[in-house]
Amino acid sequence: MGFLKNFFQNVFQEDVNVATSQSSDSNNHNSSSFEHLSKEELEAHLGVRKYGSFTLTEAIRPSYDLKVVPSQGYRHDAYHDQDSNTKLPVLMASASHEKLFEIFIELLAPLGNVVDVVLETSHSRDGSGHVDLYREHMDMPVLLSTLWDYEDLLTNDGCTGLAVLNPNIPQEIQFDEHKLLIVYGEQLEPYERILESYGIDCKDEMKFITEAEHVHSSSDDYLQQFDELKTRLGMDATYG
Repeated sequence: MGFLKNFFQNVFQEDVNVATSQSSDSNNHNSSSFEHLSKEELEAHLGVRKYGSFTLTEAIRPSYDLKVVPSQGYRHDAYHDQDSNTKLPVLMASASHEKLFEIFIELLAPLGNVVDVVLETSHSRDGSGHVDLYREHMDMPVLLSTLWDYEDLLTNDGCTGLAVLNPNIPQEIQFDEHKLLIVYGEQLEPYERILESYGIDCKDEMKFITEAEHVHSSSDDYLQQFDELKTRLGMDATYG
């Protein structure tokens, strides 16, 4: 289903999950930019997939006021671990839909032949938030074959995310619910070269869609596919 169909089925039939999220930096006392829109205004906004040369997946849409306009690029960041008081270098990247999944797959190559996998879900309708399902010691060729089989789910479902890591390096590649590509670890130059080979340029001042209000989209069909992927990956844990 397209994003627009998902959204309006949720409004009028309640059979599709759609969630509006505020960025952690926004003032949560502010009203939503979607709050006073007519159906026609919502339809026009949610039907937009392209911003310039950048194409969104079906997983997410920006706020109506477009405080962050979706765009392509990557920036350097850092993850601060409060417990150990350490700082880990991070690359955050946004890529247009037509090459997004291929880039993600290529970013996995430096991790080696055996990896751990984390499957992230927020499909629960009871508001319980995210659940992470973990699989250790998976052969990379088997993982890659499985991920290609579920490209549509991983690319277009706004309630599914995936992380692949090698704790022995240590490095982690995350393909999150917002369809951002996030690389954690030291020695990030190989990943920068991969991004730049696809025309993803460094823009250290850029903002991502997560840094403003945005809307996630999912469906019952994607939930079923998620359960299938969970089984294929050997993850038996249940969730909300």
